[in-house]
Amino acid sequence: MRNLSTAAANTRRIQFAALPYRRTDGSHTEVMLVTSRDTQRWVIPKGWPQRGKAPCDSAAREAFEEAGVVGAVARRSVGTYRYDKRLKNGDVVVCEVHVFPLEVTRQSKRWPEKEQREFKWLPLKEAAEVVQEPKLGEIIRLLARGAEHRVGSR
Repeated sequence: MRNLSTAAANTRRIQFAALPYRRTDGSHTEVMLVTSRDTQRWVIPKGWPQRGKAPCDSAAREAFEEAGVVGAVARRSVGTYRYDKRLKNGDVVVCEVHVFPLEVTRQSKRWPEKEQREFKWLPLKEAAEVVQEPKLGEIIRLLARGAEHRVGSR
């Protein structure tokens, strides 16, 4: 059951997320998932909007901070999902997360949250099953269908 204060319940919180992916063997696509710091669930890098940055650039920054990955981020969101976030004061708010694909070109050896999170690369269909948010799973499956279409159209 949610512990929503009146103010928190009426406030819509927006976050921006990167969906890091890479192509392997020329035809397979994998997604990178990271663990959340508090619950250790498998998630994608996400965070609050950053003043003066476009949403996609905020998402790309989160991908670097949480997973050390850099690459080409899409300018448009491929979908949104919602989840319950527990704030430091104990309140729980519903966050609406806008997801931006990020084609990874490299992973740094060091990044800000390296010691706080784990990461793993998974095939698209497996990643869609591992995440707990059903809408995020749908977004990953959409990416899978797009990847299959691109490969099939060659």
